[in-house]
Amino acid sequence: MCGICGFTGEILDREKILKNMSDVIIHRGPNSDGFFSNKDISMGFRRLSIIDLQNGNQPIYNEDKTLVLTFNGEIYNYKKLKEELVAAGHEFYTNTDSEVLIHGFEQWHENLLDKLRGMFAFAIFNIKDNSLFLARDFFGIKPLHYTIVDNHLVYASEIKSILQFPKVEKKFNKNALDKYLSFQYSVPPETFFENIYCLLPGHYMWFKNGKFKITRYFDPILTPDENLTIEEAANQIESVFEDSVRTHKISDVEVGCFLSSGVDSSYVSTYFSGQKAFTVGFGSNEKYNEIGFAKKFSQKLNLNHYSKEILSEDFWNSISHVQYIMDQPLADPSCIALYFVSKLASEYVKVVLSGEGADELFGGYNIYHEPVSLYKYQKIPKFFRRALASIAEAIPINFKGKNFIIRGSKDLSERFIGNAFMFSEKEKKKILKESSIATSPQDFCKKFYEKTQDYDDISRMQYLDINLWMVGDILLKADRMSMANALELRVPFLDKKVFDVARTLPGKLKVNNKNTKIALRQAAAKHLPKFTAEKKKLGFPVPIRIWLREEKYYNVVKNIFNSNIASKFFNTEVLNRYLDLHFSGKEDNSRKIWTIYIFLVWYNIYFNS
Repeated sequence: MCGICGFTGEILDREKILKNMSDVIIHRGPNSDGFFSNKDISMGFRRLSIIDLQNGNQPIYNEDKTLVLTFNGEIYNYKKLKEELVAAGHEFYTNTDSEVLIHGFEQWHENLLDKLRGMFAFAIFNIKDNSLFLARDFFGIKPLHYTIVDNHLVYASEIKSILQFPKVEKKFNKNALDKYLSFQYSVPPETFFENIYCLLPGHYMWFKNGKFKITRYFDPILTPDENLTIEEAANQIESVFEDSVRTHKISDVEVGCFLSSGVDSSYVSTYFSGQKAFTVGFGSNEKYNEIGFAKKFSQKLNLNHYSKEILSEDFWNSISHVQYIMDQPLADPSCIALYFVSKLASEYVKVVLSGEGADELFGGYNIYHEPVSLYKYQKIPKFFRRALASIAEAIPINFKGKNFIIRGSKDLSERFIGNAFMFSEKEKKKILKESSIATSPQDFCKKFYEKTQDYDDISRMQYLDINLWMVGDILLKADRMSMANALELRVPFLDKKVFDVARTLPGKLKVNNKNTKIALRQAAAKHLPKFTAEKKKLGFPVPIRIWLREEKYYNVVKNIFNSNIASKFFNTEVLNRYLDLHFSGKEDNSRKIWTIYIFLVWYNIYFNS
């Protein structure tokens, strides 16, 4: 696991610039660095040593040194691919997975990507024709950002590295703020920095003679098989997941795992008997603290369990550092919890396995239950449901069933933009000083719904989340928070072979009246206690709602809501109303408050310091 950076073309002091770009992401690879530079390209690399500890330094070259590679990630089937390449006549000088990429690209060109099993973002420069090839893995586990300025292509694992390039002008992208306020994250491919972009998952880029072309090579299309039985599905999942975990544990250093009370990480941990597992939590309330469960579970599985309780002071004091590491504001408070569990794990191991991706691939989020819950109600003619919703919305007080009536009046594309929905277009127009930038998040999601018209509603929700939520929130925070602690995080659920099974599951094997992830839970039940296998989705809960009703943290937020930065972007009287109503207990505005607060903290770091 590493960090990469670089730029094309000649520029004064290019070695110094490249060193600066590399140094600012030293947390991604504290073990060593490496550089390649000529008049056409400058490539930098930071290494966290995992495989072939002695000989795995980068850049990596092919036999005649006409191709140069820097690579962030892991290729789990590299040994098999190496055998094919050796048989084809390629000569290797290391035992790394990195070298498989350079020879594989020489042999198969872009088709190499279809052969890979792993997580990756890499750059390959061809010295003969001065072309640069950039690629990102299938689901976006590893990040890659880029910009083009004065005919230079500048790229890096993190945006803060790109900002070190002197020709890059740091400009705030107000359009990203609009989407962030609805989705709670920066929606790719745009970023909060004008003209700096995220290379999307499953895409590659060619850059040559000042021109670039981006191509999609992988699309996570779902192909539900209605004839698949629960027994068949569970057996297939068990078999492919066992293989995936075994493959993801390949390493020349010790591997541990994260452990919560949920089925995903618990299932992963069943393959770690006698090894290390890590958990964090908040306070004594079991709703926010899974340490007690994890300890009992660890004893049953013979895990060496390590835990840490996160104090509110530690959490709040870490916010600025976490938002700096993130590069962009992320209003998911669990990213801070993930920072602390990564920090804990990094004291004992260099690699951990985690459960990210299980919910998106196997239908695990509680919101995926909504199509089942609304099924009968939506048999009622739409005009009647719309009328009932209008009446419900006009009633100023909340009552049981109000949200059901309102959401039930809407089609899926109207009510679902992903797992987080913070502010509607109407709400954004009220809080933003420049209300004209407010757009409809539903309009942005149309392209995903148009592509999935033949899917059932649950599968359509999954496809949207795999392309947006998982990329912009789940995997971004997993990468940044683990790398901030020089820890490699691997995600065995997000394996191509696992996806090939998950994509075939029909809706009935994902969600029913009682639970979610039906088929996955049945597979896990063969390894887990019944309670764990059937436990409802909890997530990574953080007591933000409670803290914002404490005077200490109310005042922290109040101060920034009334700052010059806040008044630059927002109508602060509306922000204060949200905060005061929450503090008094009259409304739960915690998620909206946190979304705005985190943006302001982030902006202060990157644009006001």
